[in-house]
Amino acid sequence: MACGMGQNKQYEEQSKKIQDLMKNIKHKIAVMSGKGGVGKSTVSANIAIGLSKMGYKVGLLDVDIHGPSIAGILGIRDAVIEFNEDRMVPYPYSENLKVLSMQCLLNQPDDPIIWRGPAKIGVVRQFLSDTEWGELDYLIIDTPPGTGDEPLTVAQTVDECKALLVTTPQEISLADVRKSINFCRRVKLPILGLVENMSGFVCPTCHTLHNIFQSEGGKKTAADFDIEFLGSLPIDPNVVVSGDSGQSLAEDSPVNAGLNEVLKNIINQTEKK
Repeated sequence: MACGMGQNKQYEEQSKKIQDLMKNIKHKIAVMSGKGGVGKSTVSANIAIGLSKMGYKVGLLDVDIHGPSIAGILGIRDAVIEFNEDRMVPYPYSENLKVLSMQCLLNQPDDPIIWRGPAKIGVVRQFLSDTEWGELDYLIIDTPPGTGDEPLTVAQTVDECKALLVTTPQEISLADVRKSINFCRRVKLPILGLVENMSGFVCPTCHTLHNIFQSEGGKKTAADFDIEFLGSLPIDPNVVVSGDSGQSLAEDSPVNAGLNEVLKNIINQTEKK
């Protein structure tokens, strides 16, 4: 009994730490997807970079324990996370952007994380309670696909957090994002909106948009579920090249126009009175 009481007290103290730290962050956004392969982490990274370039103070937290990719996308695989007493200090990616990823804590970047649910829940809570973010305008939390331990822990732990859902136009992806919408509603996680990624291909020669998959499925899904449609991002091969080389999008990427629209809508939604 005494052991259980001690654990409960430790849990409550950690929850209080999380609440106190989150008070210094204006907007918390959990980026989620119903399935893998929709470009969720790339969207998370570029939203964080885009907001930081607009002058906002941004934190980017990667809680995808088994498949962290934010550090690779940003080119900081070798970044070392420092500690200030018992607090982790996020990596300063730029003047306005700080980053923390499980990948930065591994001795070898290709080491697998072989953990069951309780361990994953514990490390997500530790990321939230023991990270020295300081004051931020936005904390972007990149979660693994699906509706498992990590997104559920974020939903149940981070006060005033909202979900940004990422899908692609194919029906199989839309079916999974509908599950994510229902997950958010069941756990009472407000939905900021939906982004449709890989929405058509802009030909580099003629600069016209070709819908190689079905189009506007994300927009229709958002309308059907009465949630905000934040915008579409086309396919650009340079996004893959940029991510693999650890660089942000090139200024002339066709994705930028769509990304700017998404950023504008995120700001409008989060700053609504």
